Amino acid sequence: MKAKQKYLYNALLLTAVTLLMRTVTVSFNVYVSNRAGAEAMGLLALISGVYGFAVTVATSGIQLATVRTVAERLERTEGAENKKCVLSCIGYATFFGSIATLLLFFLARPIGHLLLRDARTVRALRTLSFTLLPIAISAVLNGYFTAVRRAWKNAVTQVTEQGVKIALTTYFLLVVAPKTVEGSLLAILLGGAVAESLSLLLNLVLYQLDKRHFRHVKIATPSLSTGKKVGVTAIALPVAISAYMRSGLLAIEHILIPRGLSRYGSGNTAALAAYGSLQSMALPVILYPAAILSSFSSLLIPEMTEQQAAGNKREIRYIAGRVYQMTLLFSIGVGGVMFFLSGELGQVLYHSDEVGIFIRRLAPLIPIMYLDTATDGMLKGLGQQVYSMNVNIIDALISVIAVAVLVPHMGISGYILTIYITEIFNAACSVARLLRITGFRPRLTLLFLRPLLSVIGATCTVNILLHFLPIGRYSGGALIGHILLTALFYLAFLLFTGGLGRADINWLHHSLLPKKRKRPPSIPSSRAAV
Repeated sequence: MKAKQKYLYNALLLTAVTLLMRTVTVSFNVYVSNRAGAEAMGLLALISGVYGFAVTVATSGIQLATVRTVAERLERTEGAENKKCVLSCIGYATFFGSIATLLLFFLARPIGHLLLRDARTVRALRTLSFTLLPIAISAVLNGYFTAVRRAWKNAVTQVTEQGVKIALTTYFLLVVAPKTVEGSLLAILLGGAVAESLSLLLNLVLYQLDKRHFRHVKIATPSLSTGKKVGVTAIALPVAISAYMRSGLLAIEHILIPRGLSRYGSGNTAALAAYGSLQSMALPVILYPAAILSSFSSLLIPEMTEQQAAGNKREIRYIAGRVYQMTLLFSIGVGGVMFFLSGELGQVLYHSDEVGIFIRRLAPLIPIMYLDTATDGMLKGLGQQVYSMNVNIIDALISVIAVAVLVPHMGISGYILTIYITEIFNAACSVARLLRITGFRPRLTLLFLRPLLSVIGATCTVNILLHFLPIGRYSGGALIGHILLTALFYLAFLLFTGGLGRADINWLHHSLLPKKRKRPPSIPSSRAAV
């Protein structure tokens, strides 16, 4: 129970901080979007594919490799090999991070002119190149803190990095950068680049302080330290190769979308604006609540790794069942709220009906997207990272083909259809794999039907109640109140339908607020045997 409580406390801490940071990020994104304009956000989305590929090369699977190797050695040697393991990971990250930095810096001009077909992206790509090495080394340290259950240290770096990024970006936008699309883009990127460097320095300081926890640890007994040890490269390289392929395909997709929109009939400016509205405005809102799940999912990796190392299949099935139940309870509720309040969200956040339409069209996909995130975390913890990456490669290939075929003929609707096709395919493959290797058999009625009926009942009830109250629809306070009231009724309907039962409430209560048990009195060994 102590391990479960530690996992939950770390997850709750990381979730609270991640949710706070996501709130700040979305709010700041609203400010930047309104100030820089949809075209600048579209340009940012355009270069994100190339930058994403560069980040993939820089990290090359090292964060997952760090989590798994440190967690495995922590189980076997109680932390005696942590320093050696982390140094190996940092060497790996430095090598690939340096290569990625040089490639992006010197290839920025041909990429900007020949691939992206926009000269404004050249300086932006060169600015981003300086973030790659800090990102690679920070990935190692973040993976280390996750493996040793120091979630608060990841939280500290997140808060610091985001605060610096917001302060610097705001200063650059208001004072330094010229009032042009390219100037706004460079201001956004430069603020992030400086923040990444400071985040790395803070991570290094926190790591040096953390090493003291394992300074006097001795090697564990032979019974605990036996078994084959998997090296950093053996874990990272297969993931990296698969990630290169997937990220390269995603970069091609990001390049093809604006071109397809232009061929559909939009001009270059209009195509970038529509793409920016969907990719940089609507999708961050859709993914905003996923901050709650992403923290739990990242911490599932070492949790599943340790249970697998201990051969505890029953505990793995139990964790999978709880994760699926809570993920779907949460995501179906979020999807329902965003579907029914999409217009209000678009107007309050961006003063845009178009963004609200995009949110409504993507809202039914939320449970599938969130479930896929949780499943991916469990599969990685069970050593299925290569399978996950292969599925992601096929997913990205399907996406490129669908974008090339659908977007020129259907416009932005073709891109939305592409998102549906790829997300459903990815989630189906991941869930099927997890069910096969764990033996977990979900109860579909409990997981899907009851939450769906509950969120429909909650949203309809709240809409009827608010219809008779003189409250404006398009104000921030009214929107927050509407969401909170819907969440309250959703919880009530879950209790009424049995979607959230007494056993679930007791599990949450005992996990988060465990009772202190008194040590039982000594009894004779003969009675103990009975």
